[in-house]
Amino acid sequence: QVQLVESGGGLVQAGGSLRLSCAASGRTFRSYAMGWFRQAPGKAREFAAVIKWDGSSTHYAASVKGRFTIFRDNAKNTVYLQMNDLQPEDTAVYYCVAGTTWSNTVYFTQPLYDYWGQGTQVTVSS
Repeated sequence: QVQLVESGGGLVQAGGSLRLSCAASGRTFRSYAMGWFRQAPGKAREFAAVIKWDGSSTHYAASVKGRFTIFRDNAKNTVYLQMNDLQPEDTAVYYCVAGTTWSNTVYFTQPLYDYWGQGTQVTVSS
């Protein structure tokens, strides 16, 4: 069982930056692929980024590529999402996820991930 707790959300102006953190419980953190999904008001939840258990590979949604960076610190059981050049369309609840399966083809699908955090709100004002 893995518990995920997100932090770092908040209100930022367009063009600003935020760093989200996700602390995971359990000794097997380094066995899990870790990622982030987001859900904007009135929209479906969507994939943002994922990182392999050893940090050797990542995938990003086209909408965030070049602006967001996912990285992890296995010694701290924590995964991060550095978000730069934030835009109003990035406003959403951001969810941390963990999964035991790594995929280079269906990494954006929600059923791939076994554990989900409660989410942290990110609001970007124009």
